Amino acid sequence: MHDEFMQLDHRPFPLPSLPWLLSQVWEDLLFIHYPMDPNVLRNYVPLELELDVYQNRAWITIIPFRVTKMKGRGIPSLPLLNAYLEINVRTYVKYKDIPGIYFFSLDANHPLFVIGLKTAIGLPYKNANMEFMQMKNAFQFKSYRLSDKNTSEKINLTYQPGNVLFETLPGTLDHWLLERYCMYSFRGKYLIRGDIHHDQWKVSNATATTSINTMISFLSADNCPNTPSLLHYSKQRRVFCYPPKRVGERLK
Repeated sequence: MHDEFMQLDHRPFPLPSLPWLLSQVWEDLLFIHYPMDPNVLRNYVPLELELDVYQNRAWITIIPFRVTKMKGRGIPSLPLLNAYLEINVRTYVKYKDIPGIYFFSLDANHPLFVIGLKTAIGLPYKNANMEFMQMKNAFQFKSYRLSDKNTSEKINLTYQPGNVLFETLPGTLDHWLLERYCMYSFRGKYLIRGDIHHDQWKVSNATATTSINTMISFLSADNCPNTPSLLHYSKQRRVFCYPPKRVGERLK
């Protein structure tokens, strides 16, 4: 048994009954958190999903990171098919009281994964040119979306983790933002839930310098936040992904 399955009490709901399908390692994650007016964000989230809030505030999070050591269950990791860069933009939702994530976008620099994940579970993946570079104790991440001619979603930032590593505590904003173990998407008329598992987040606070960030340009200029209220950094997490399942249908 993998060590990650020795710790389950941090999960808000039980593991799925089916075995996991895919594993990957997430590395050098930066969580860029923005508080939002729930009334504004509600317009961008499907009505089938309840917008989740913390102390009457909704949140958007941008996450650049590296995916490595990806492999299917019982299959060895394959060169050229086991690593890519990703940046996603998400908010926080519930469906039938199960807390999860709704993605506004997911950009990646591996076309095969973009096509596969978009087809398999309806996630809004986009192709992007991306660069990642480590500079002593800091990291630089660049991304420029390729697939949408009428948009210019891009980011260029440098970030540095803090020195103090901590686990999130139940009831805190850190815990509410990070300890999420499923995502919701639509495939045709069906609402899909994809479950994941990893051990509890261990993070530090972080600092970042951003020269450009248009990843949430879908918001109007009046509602688009400029400065994040909170940053988290995590060095590494091994993640196990479960088969997606239908949990509902689109509202008529």
